[in-house]
Amino acid sequence: MERRRKIAVFVGGIAAFCIVLLLIVIAVRSRRIKRRPISIQGAIIQHNLDTKKESPIADVEITAANGMAAHDTKSDFSGLFRLTLLPQVETGQAIELNFTHPDYLPVKLQATAGDNLYVIDMVPVHGEVEAALNEKEISVTNVLVRYSIVSTSLENIGTGVKTFQITNRGNIPCNGQQPCSPDGKWKAAIGSDTLDSGDGNLFQNARVSCIAGPCPFTRIDSDGFSRPGRTISVSVRDWSDTTTFLLQAEVYRSVANNLIRVSYPVIFGRSLNFTLPADAQGPSLEAEMDGSQIVFPLAPDPILSWADCNVRVERNQAKDYRCQLKPGYSFK
Repeated sequence: MERRRKIAVFVGGIAAFCIVLLLIVIAVRSRRIKRRPISIQGAIIQHNLDTKKESPIADVEITAANGMAAHDTKSDFSGLFRLTLLPQVETGQAIELNFTHPDYLPVKLQATAGDNLYVIDMVPVHGEVEAALNEKEISVTNVLVRYSIVSTSLENIGTGVKTFQITNRGNIPCNGQQPCSPDGKWKAAIGSDTLDSGDGNLFQNARVSCIAGPCPFTRIDSDGFSRPGRTISVSVRDWSDTTTFLLQAEVYRSVANNLIRVSYPVIFGRSLNFTLPADAQGPSLEAEMDGSQIVFPLAPDPILSWADCNVRVERNQAKDYRCQLKPGYSFK
């Protein structure tokens, strides 16, 4: 009896130890979950009393004072930034953020670690008021976007024509010797022919017609002409006297057309915005600079002498452009 009691105590001790160990593991995991890094996010826009001129600002450097961020970050095309803080930073803890960009006055912000969304206004180094007072500025007018789109179309280049005969004699019993008439009564003959439109071409609107002989006693056995294609074919059954058929179709060739498109960007203040479709080729900006018409080709990463441009590629491969005038230039 004493031995059983000792075993029970021993087993109970092991069970208690396992429970305590399990609670410790749960506590550690819960603490780790609570210690997951916190991110501060927001949007950076250009300061302006007119909301239409509050353009998003890209490439703004964001840092946290006292090294409280896991790493520094920059705003993207839409002005979005997300700064990941160190794991030891607690929710609700005050964080000082610094925003810097060479074209804007620096900004300091007292933020709080958590889920708040911050909107940062940055004042341009060269504002619109300053630009309006600068009489030596180069005026930029009549700005347009020009690009091309390759469109493929089918051009009718002629007609393919061919005749063929099915030689046969009517009123001859079939006697089970194929081919026979559809009802199996009369001896029949089968004739076929093909047309080839040539390399790079295709047939469309093909048709087959009986043009001579006892046409009512014929039937198309094989239709290889109803669908467009480079080659078409037909097979005809004739169970009377000789008949003549006409195989005819329109010949088309694929032609690439380079279509020029012109659009006008939207201008608010010193910001110029436009989009290009995914298949746009050879895009360029055309503008009058102090009365002279100049063409500025747009590379994938455009560099203009008179504006700083950012580009974002959308999921459908369309491209968003935003250009900000440099000092010394103004839209008129």
